[in-house]
Amino acid sequence: MRMAIGSKDLAVEKLEGQTNEALVEELKKAKEELFNLRFQSATGQLENHGRLKSVKRDIARIYTVLRERELGIREDVVSPAEDAK
Repeated sequence: MRMAIGSKDLAVEKLEGQTNEALVEELKKAKEELFNLRFQSATGQLENHGRLKSVKRDIARIYTVLRERELGIREDVVSPAEDAK
């Protein structure tokens, strides 16, 4: 059995438990990391080329969860601050 490529901390089960705002923040961090990895690759400084693939997959997972929530396939997670209103 093959392991899924990507970060352990960004597994779908963990992404499902985050609010949309937290997912957007994770997406921002992952895109920034991807930019830095691509820059390192272009300058010949990248040591772990597998990290590029895993970050791309993390970004795809985040987009998938956000889109499924938008379409109503997956339920939104309400943050505790919004729940108190």
